[in-house]
Amino acid sequence: MIDTHTHINCIDDFSIDEILKNASDNGVEKLIVPSAYASDIDIVAELASKYENVYGLLGVHPSEVKDWTDDLIDKIKECAKSPKIVGIGEIGLDYYWDKSLNDLQKEVFIKQIKLANELNFPISVHDREAHKDSFDILTEFNKNSIVIMHCFSGSVEFMHECVKQGWYIAIGGVVTFKNAIKMKEVAKGVPLDKLLIETDAPYLTPVPYRGKTNQPAYVKYVAEEIANLRNTSFEEINEQTTKNAKLVFKI
Repeated sequence: MIDTHTHINCIDDFSIDEILKNASDNGVEKLIVPSAYASDIDIVAELASKYENVYGLLGVHPSEVKDWTDDLIDKIKECAKSPKIVGIGEIGLDYYWDKSLNDLQKEVFIKQIKLANELNFPISVHDREAHKDSFDILTEFNKNSIVIMHCFSGSVEFMHECVKQGWYIAIGGVVTFKNAIKMKEVAKGVPLDKLLIETDAPYLTPVPYRGKTNQPAYVKYVAEEIANLRNTSFEEINEQTTKNAKLVFKI
């Protein structure tokens, strides 16, 4: 398995070595770690450099765009010379918390899309309560980057619109929640060749550990739930999502 979105630098309950051992013991062979804050960029780049099975995405989360400066473009380009940096993320729009930042979020999102296009990198997109604007910006400004809709939270209909664009749908621990009816329908309907799995650790911990700190080892519960929903085997979900992740991130 490959956990395609995990913030291991934000997990306080375990050391990095413990996180990686727990992941390996549970069949997770590679981790993709995105930056969220401008201050995370160096941290993620260092983690990817230090650990063989850790790869990095660099970018600024929409809720942190107030800390964006255009100097970060050159910084990310420099870090991206490393083969362990494999994409731009997590970037996008989040209209849940502070709507006063919406215009700035759009501006920074577009800049980071253009950066990803220049580097020919995939984009890990955070889209929270901003489906239309996220979709419109991506379809207008993204020219050549593979798009991953991280922690997908839209409807089945929106999922199909994204898939029509060739985008990937990344599903995390929410799919294991009893009342996550919409997410379960998405998991049933997404084409297997467009499916990725993730934890978004330390957040959104799947059942049976809901309420505790998430970690990459728990991505297996996401795969198991998707397999159950689709009436297929864990092995099929594992094999196909791993294949997809290796294709998307070129690892």
